[in-house]
Amino acid sequence: MNTSRREFLKGTSWMGFAAVAAGAQLDKVNFGGGAPMAGFVAPKLERVRIGFVGVGKRGTYALRRLSAFPAVDVAAICDISETAVKTNAAFLKKKNLPPARTFIGPEAYKDLCQWDGVDVVYACTPWKLHAPVALEAMRGKKHAFVEVPATMDIDGCWELVETSEATRCHCMMLENCCYGETEMLALNMCRLGVLGETVYGEAGYLHSGKTHKTKPMGGGFRAEWYMEHRGNYYPTHGLGPIAQYMNINRGDRFDYLNSMETMSVGDLVRAGDERWSGVNADFYKKYLIGAYSSSLIRTVKGKVILLNLSCQVPHPYSRINTIQGTHGVFMDYPLRIDVEDTPGSGPHDLRAKDGFNTNFSRTRTMQLKQKYRHPMWKDIGAIAAKVGGHGGMDFIMDLRWVYCLQNGLPLDMDVYDLASWSCLCEVTEKSQAMRGAPVEIPDFTRGAWKTMKPLGIETVDLAKFDLSRVGKSGPQQTIGPVSES
Repeated sequence: MNTSRREFLKGTSWMGFAAVAAGAQLDKVNFGGGAPMAGFVAPKLERVRIGFVGVGKRGTYALRRLSAFPAVDVAAICDISETAVKTNAAFLKKKNLPPARTFIGPEAYKDLCQWDGVDVVYACTPWKLHAPVALEAMRGKKHAFVEVPATMDIDGCWELVETSEATRCHCMMLENCCYGETEMLALNMCRLGVLGETVYGEAGYLHSGKTHKTKPMGGGFRAEWYMEHRGNYYPTHGLGPIAQYMNINRGDRFDYLNSMETMSVGDLVRAGDERWSGVNADFYKKYLIGAYSSSLIRTVKGKVILLNLSCQVPHPYSRINTIQGTHGVFMDYPLRIDVEDTPGSGPHDLRAKDGFNTNFSRTRTMQLKQKYRHPMWKDIGAIAAKVGGHGGMDFIMDLRWVYCLQNGLPLDMDVYDLASWSCLCEVTEKSQAMRGAPVEIPDFTRGAWKTMKPLGIETVDLAKFDLSRVGKSGPQQTIGPVSES
């Protein structure tokens, strides 16, 4: 989609608003030649046949995890590396699972997406291939599940939205951090009204970058992006959960954003910072990306989100994960919760001798954590921790979308979430280029956010999902920070 097309959509969005105001059904409005995907339910799949595109480290973990799920088949494996494909095919044979059809080569994913032996395409490729694989999958009438960010520009977001609407295929971003234990704890507290009305959030992806200085090429496809762009190129891990707490695209939406970032990594090297000198100095001089990015997002209803990114300099790992409500606050890294039992109570009522910050009680926090633990983590947290995958969040994410497809339920995250979160790669870069000036964030729902219901307290019915095979081979990976795909 080109700029003129995007401007046309923006200029005609009043038609969707007018239809809603007049009481017309949203599916009668032209949505990408189809119908809106908000709340969309696909026909039930008794068995979910998955084609994996990209089976490096991340894709291999996903394949092995999902291969143990009931009524799930690893039907196809695709990668540019013949070794990677053969390694995963050998794994299936070792586990006495049916063989998968294999696809090898830079564009082999296109053949996979057209093959009628898969229902779902699961993409774990470098960033720039996320959207092409997802688009090819949907055009082949397959549901697309794609790693983060789903695409790096606004036009790409629109194309994914319109293709999903036209083909009536799910397009979900695999934002595993929405399924972390503390993220789902916060979501549960928000849904139960424990924190009151949410008004402010803080999100981020703060990941120590000192190891990049020892890598000759600075991180492969990421390095290529760092040399070409500025802005927040990895916004979704921290932002996704905050957006869910605040009912973004389900009662509210992002309105506009202001973004700034520090001097670029290249500037630091050229300035003679000794810690950036050495064998890779000439390479890092090419980086345009800033050492630290900070953005402020305002929603239509007047809520504010601080969004930070730092992956180029040393920093303790954090997604920040803070949500402020009118009657309480939830703060992560480390976890601290402060809740007024009675609205209007004094500000120091919860102070305790065992507090690790002036006004927060460790005991109180642990009590609230146990009281409001999300039902999914109550029911399957032990299995999730055993399987692993970033502490179990990967397992719970996959368990949930498979369960939804098998039982004819809407997914927890839709293509509008994918677009609203991913488009910030370009929006932050535009704002940064204009000295932090505000930049509008597109409404990919075209007004449907006004009537969409918030995500509920969702779980799985274990009576319908036999987990006896899951986790028998032990953990997939050590519990640790989320790595970039």
